[in-house]
Amino acid sequence: QVVIRPMMYVALTYDHRVVDGREAVSFLKHVKDVVEEPTRLVLEV
Repeated sequence: QVVIRPMMYVALTYDHRVVDGREAVSFLKHVKDVVEEPTRLVLEV
């Protein structure tokens, strides 16, 4: 079933000379996981 859901766009700007793209993507994935399940952050699971 197709339903309308709220969406949030997140962007990250970083200097490739300092931060590797892999770490930046990993950080954004962690932010996404915390936003989707905030109890994981509170419970540190």
